[in-house]
Amino acid sequence: MQIDCSVKLRVVEINPWEDSRWEAFVTGHPDGTIYHHPAWLKALEREYKQRAVFLACEDPDGNLLGILPLLYTRGLPLSGNRPLTGPRLSSLPRTPLAGPLTVDPVATAELLREAVRRATAEPRIRMQIKAHCGEVSDGIDGIARKPWRVSYVVRLAGRPGETYTIANSQNRSSIKRAVNKGLVNGVRTRSAESEADLRVWYGMYLETMRRNLAVARPYRFFFALWELMHSKNLMRLILAEHHTDEGSRIIGGYIFFAFGHTVTYAFGASRTSDLFLRPNDIILWQAINDASQGGFHFVDLGEVPEGDDELARFKRKWGADPVRLYRYYYPDFPDTERSTNKIRYAPMCLAKLIWRHMPLTMTAWLGDCIYGYL
Repeated sequence: MQIDCSVKLRVVEINPWEDSRWEAFVTGHPDGTIYHHPAWLKALEREYKQRAVFLACEDPDGNLLGILPLLYTRGLPLSGNRPLTGPRLSSLPRTPLAGPLTVDPVATAELLREAVRRATAEPRIRMQIKAHCGEVSDGIDGIARKPWRVSYVVRLAGRPGETYTIANSQNRSSIKRAVNKGLVNGVRTRSAESEADLRVWYGMYLETMRRNLAVARPYRFFFALWELMHSKNLMRLILAEHHTDEGSRIIGGYIFFAFGHTVTYAFGASRTSDLFLRPNDIILWQAINDASQGGFHFVDLGEVPEGDDELARFKRKWGADPVRLYRYYYPDFPDTERSTNKIRYAPMCLAKLIWRHMPLTMTAWLGDCIYGYL
């Protein structure tokens, strides 16, 4: 769609949970993501109750031409105005992908200019936009594009009933061996059925975050996802259960979002003592095949931190293609900030060294404290 330049547009604030135009716009847009959906925005709001600005660009008749969800973050203590850890007006924090969703570059520019105006109106606030393409800020002075991590996306046929086949024969054989090993040893998958399943999964999630030296998100966030998304078939928690003569127990689980043409991997967990049963391979094989059978076009396996070659190999073996993500900032900052930031926060590296020895309740509490600033 191309906007008539003679039409005067305006940017307004709207409530995505009360104004039905927001959800209708996201659902009807070919590039709409689960992270633009009101359910995700409400889950973020329940997590930390941050101040939010939900911008919409509309024509004189009130038709939406674009939206831009934004949340204010406090920034880590003592971080000053550093671009990656300081206070931000972000779209969106604790979210891999968001940014403006519009029908035309003119609407995109109007929304970004308003976001810049809001960011500059407050001291020490930097605007941050997360996007999967490299043209978001074209023609807008002062907004700098920075390459971010690579995400891995499996492309499917998009035909209901289609079985997914991995093209690379070596990877196909490797995955088949891993899946068969779990199946022979009694591992089966099922969808979570209740909050009780979610609570069991969250305990494994804390263990996984501790094992991976990562910060865990609070349970209330996942409960919000369950309450807001599960009933609408926007979220699915696939569990791996180990069945023996003594009974069954959950040994792993992945949370996926389903929206539009895409199934998105969001969060994963597995018990350290049961990794030899290959729950991660079994769950992901089930999820990709279910997405293919359901007629979805893509399975987004998520981004990989720079230098994590093992995780990148794990995602590539499923036939996933790398897709570059970008971050946009206003004002700009030297690229050296990205590397020096790690040096300035050397104490954080020291903290990670003892992370694995902390009780799970302590890692949950600390993770909640840290995420509250981000």
